[in-house]
Amino acid sequence: MRTFAAVTILTALFPLSTGAELQMWYSFPDKPGLLEVLDGAHAEYHYVDSTNIPRAHQYFRWRVSTYRSDQRSQRAWRVLRDENGLFLAQVEQFNWKDSHPIVVAGNPFDNDYAISTQVAPGKGEGECGLLFRYQNDRCYYFAGINNGKAQLKLVRHGTAFHTPFEKVLAEAPVNYTPSQYISVEISGIGSRLTAFVGDVKLEGEDSTFAQGRIGLLADFPALFKPVKWSSNGDGHFQAVASSRERNQEERDLQARNPKPVLWKKFNCEGYGVGRNLRFGDLNGDGEIDVLFGQVVHHGPKDRNSELSCLTATTLDGAVLWQIGEPDPWKDHLTNDVAFQIHDLDGDGRAEVVYCMKMELVVADGATGETKLKVPTPETPPNTLPEHSKFPRILGDSLFFCDLRGTGRAADVVLKDRYLSVWTYNDRLEPLWHAQCNTGHYPFAYDVDGDGKDELALGYTLFDHDGRVLWSHDNVLKDHADGVAIVKLKPAAAEPTWICAGSDEGFFLSDVRGNIVKHHYVGHVQNPSTADFRPDLPGLETVAVNFWSNQGIVHFFDAAGEMYFEFEPSQHGSMCLPVNWTGRPGELWMLSAAVDEGMYDGWGRRAVVFPADGHPDLCYAVLDVTGDCRDEIVVWDPCEVWIYTQSDNPLEGRLYKPVRNPQYNNSNYQATVSVPGWSDGG
Repeated sequence: MRTFAAVTILTALFPLSTGAELQMWYSFPDKPGLLEVLDGAHAEYHYVDSTNIPRAHQYFRWRVSTYRSDQRSQRAWRVLRDENGLFLAQVEQFNWKDSHPIVVAGNPFDNDYAISTQVAPGKGEGECGLLFRYQNDRCYYFAGINNGKAQLKLVRHGTAFHTPFEKVLAEAPVNYTPSQYISVEISGIGSRLTAFVGDVKLEGEDSTFAQGRIGLLADFPALFKPVKWSSNGDGHFQAVASSRERNQEERDLQARNPKPVLWKKFNCEGYGVGRNLRFGDLNGDGEIDVLFGQVVHHGPKDRNSELSCLTATTLDGAVLWQIGEPDPWKDHLTNDVAFQIHDLDGDGRAEVVYCMKMELVVADGATGETKLKVPTPETPPNTLPEHSKFPRILGDSLFFCDLRGTGRAADVVLKDRYLSVWTYNDRLEPLWHAQCNTGHYPFAYDVDGDGKDELALGYTLFDHDGRVLWSHDNVLKDHADGVAIVKLKPAAAEPTWICAGSDEGFFLSDVRGNIVKHHYVGHVQNPSTADFRPDLPGLETVAVNFWSNQGIVHFFDAAGEMYFEFEPSQHGSMCLPVNWTGRPGELWMLSAAVDEGMYDGWGRRAVVFPADGHPDLCYAVLDVTGDCRDEIVVWDPCEVWIYTQSDNPLEGRLYKPVRNPQYNNSNYQATVSVPGWSDGG
């Protein structure tokens, strides 16, 4: 049996003639064990080894496409070997409502092809079989066994919570013996789909998906032998031509855009951390500084987390001050913790506001010396036990806004993980306390125009005084991963509420709480709103999926309609907008990995990073050189590198969007980038 890699190389060297047939095998890694060692929530906004697959290998290597936060689901797919060779096993029973355990491979441009394998379904409930014309792990064709029946069906995004749309194209009784191999095959020519499950033939007609990748699916224990893929010359040439056209289009884009060049780098070993940096002018010299926050997890998991060490440095790596004891083993992060850089008292000099040892502290930004502190709030009695390990809250995140109408962000919002919120003035005197399904991070907007901010938190809108204006807590499930209020069209009479609602998908509402668009497209998070498509009216929003359907990226226009989606990877991202060129049409970041980089509003890789050994675990986007355009800060717990444009500095009138202030930084923020220009025009 030839491996897929060898056949792929041969095909590239000796293209098929029209009408000839290509055959190849999608095999499994030679080393028995877990198919992938996954890293769970760390991959929500970190680029980790489990997702580090070279671009050249992505089409031909099996990847775990879906998993949840439990270790059982992350360890379900395993490569095994017996006297007959390698095979793939899914070893657990799962009953997910919104997805299935899936591994995926193949070229997204493949169109008319056939795949076949031998499957040994074990005893269990649910589905087991092959995926065909896979768009993402929520949109595909399936052929296999579904609760004892042979079935051919279409699956795509649903219209209700946890309910994908399914259209059964054909099904019939099938005889098989658990743990004994049967053949499963599916093929398509245009809209005509044919499947064989054992000795049962299934035929259907559907044109929803014309091309796509391949996959294996099993809700219960099952064994899979390598997959045979075949296509005639016409289909092969079409797929190759589409791939080449896309690649050339991306190369042309990359050639037109400035290249990333290294501006500065420094070592942060010992006090470094994952995506837990803050940026601001700490010492008042007019230059951006960096604040590193290491974290101790008191558990269970990442619950009851707090800062253990703060380290302030310049962009040259000079340490300004340090609070706490640095520990290189405290570099893992899967949640927010409460610290920010902000001029809280309005005197023109930055403070550092943070929570540590059950105290809310305001410190001098230049020295780290405490200026003001109060005890954090007592843990409310109705807090879930796993979040209430201490008598006072440890602090989940901090946010600043203008609740009192002072004309500046002089008020402090402190929240716990999912239940309670407290607000303070700039002297840390309490204003009000409330409870709701808080989600992860707030957003403020003066909705009623009275000069005082309303606070969007989770599925609830609070007035400036803490009064609930409206709430969907009794209607919507899960929690809000990212929420923002923004005018999607400049001439709009009022702003729009944007929400990435985890398993609730993506929805828009008006500022009175009326939901006007709701897309059930999986576990959506990390929304960013900007002018990604100058050819479309208003602003667009990009967001990425994670739990149960990692890596699906959705694009929504100003009317809230989804105009494009794709699955470039199987990890999450902050999806931060990037003003890279100084012209309208912002890019957005997937990661700093060499094979990923910055994408445009069409889902094309517009900028790639050099293969120079830079860290790619984390990234941040901000202007640090002062020419209005963004630099990209990339780092891991040992190093920080900063990239600028190859044509920096750029003079003249430049695009300069207005963004979320750096003092409101969160791993779960909804990022808003409103168009603007360097001369204020």
